[in-house]
Amino acid sequence: MKNKLIALMMTLAPLSTLASTTVLYNAKGYTPTQDGELAHFSTLVIKDGRVLNRGDQQLAKSYPDAERIDAQGKVLLPGLIDAHGHVIGLGQILMRLDLRDTQSVQQIGEKLKAFAAQSKQKWIIGRGWNQENWPTKRFATAADLDKYVSDRPVVLTRIDGHAIWVNTKAMELAGFKGSEQNPEGGEIIRNSQGQATGVFIDKAENLINAHIPKADFQALSTALDKAGAHLLSLGITSTHDAGISKDIWQLYQQRAEQKNLPLRIYAMLSAADPQLLSMLKAGKTSDANDMLSIRSVKVYADGALGSRGAALLDEYADRKGHHGLMLESPEQLEEIFKTCFTHGFAAHTHAIGDRANRDVLNAYESVFKSTGGKLLRNRIEHAQIVAPSDIPRFKELKIIPSMQPVHATSDMHMAELRLNEQQLSGAYAWQTFLAQGSKVAAGSDFPVELANPFHGLYSAITRQDHNGQPQEGWRPQELLTREQALRAFTLDAAYSAQQEFKLGSLEKGKWADFILIDTDIMTAPVQDIWQTQVLETWLGGEKRYSRQE
Repeated sequence: MKNKLIALMMTLAPLSTLASTTVLYNAKGYTPTQDGELAHFSTLVIKDGRVLNRGDQQLAKSYPDAERIDAQGKVLLPGLIDAHGHVIGLGQILMRLDLRDTQSVQQIGEKLKAFAAQSKQKWIIGRGWNQENWPTKRFATAADLDKYVSDRPVVLTRIDGHAIWVNTKAMELAGFKGSEQNPEGGEIIRNSQGQATGVFIDKAENLINAHIPKADFQALSTALDKAGAHLLSLGITSTHDAGISKDIWQLYQQRAEQKNLPLRIYAMLSAADPQLLSMLKAGKTSDANDMLSIRSVKVYADGALGSRGAALLDEYADRKGHHGLMLESPEQLEEIFKTCFTHGFAAHTHAIGDRANRDVLNAYESVFKSTGGKLLRNRIEHAQIVAPSDIPRFKELKIIPSMQPVHATSDMHMAELRLNEQQLSGAYAWQTFLAQGSKVAAGSDFPVELANPFHGLYSAITRQDHNGQPQEGWRPQELLTREQALRAFTLDAAYSAQQEFKLGSLEKGKWADFILIDTDIMTAPVQDIWQTQVLETWLGGEKRYSRQE
């Protein structure tokens, strides 16, 4: 009886193996490849969550016993990778007051009042305002918010995360008296009488934010799930989370152990977290299914252009004598880099202004000579305004520019006001970076911008707004080809996380992360690209999202 059972199991084994193979055929597939080409295919063969093969219609006939899926001629791409976002922030904004589309203080006030009427939150938190979209283009005040909500604290974060606008109640509960000095790397906005107005820039934000009750573990987990579902619906199968706290680090570790992370996450530890050293000492994180990778630290060098916190070599064109804010001194940057590298972690440093980029490059160069770490795939996040003479140093120092194409089209009008022509000559210089052999890792910086990667692809390819303006694109010498843009959101983004042999393209042995979409972004009119809809999202050979018509 025992021998018969063994024989039966041996007979069934090949059938089981065949049954685990899936053939997706009749697709219009595109994928970048390791040899620099853009491959076209119609058939994708998947086994055990990985790509077994890809090819033409004839290949589909080679697996007669496999499960077959007809793609019905739909366009198939590798799962898109967002190389710079804030996952929990996205999840929270989906549950909080979203001010992204507001055009005036009054409109914000009305949304705030309506939100407060239906919310039981003790602190009302919102995000997305941008004074550049208001008729006045000036920061508002706590009194402006008090008109709408005065009995509960209100904290509204600017769209870029580098400024907060609060009401009087929030300042009272934070114990803010108004006589406090600007912290290093921050600014308290004051009126002509020297009184604090209710707007806090960069490191001054913590004067208020430190007093907001922390989200508990369950709230963070809920935010993760909401963000994950949203990103999968947009075709994003992997994201790089730019700066996580100890609480989020613990959440990700636990969810990875439970095997229920909603998508792949490459997380950067926040250099601003007081528990950074304990996280570094715990070592790098990776798992067998490549759902979680933690091997880098997010460092913060300066502020943002919109709040005039980006650190510039020359003064702001629209604020004489003002050069922005460095959040860390050159010596502090070097010390942080040494700490990262000695623990085997890469440093991914936020730098927007040309002074910040130069200081960061100098710090990298100095620490590489004394400590090493040059081969860790270190990055500069944003690299928005770079002195042309500093651009070649990215290649020399093996620094990856991690850039967000949609920032250029969001910022173009504001940037023309903030910067002079010399400063703009190295602005959002994607093609210049590629031409010298640098790899550009593309992302969105969600929730600063919308997470939709097709908006980013469109911005990269056109450097236009959604109305097709300016006609030739803004500073069009820096636009990307369609192939370059796709690669920046796939294989080169994977490279920037040391994952190019696992993710980013549909090549044999890699995870079968892919999407089906309704637009051929390689041939369609460019105006159609940003309107692309994701029909299905597959992660590791499993369907994780399907659009309901």
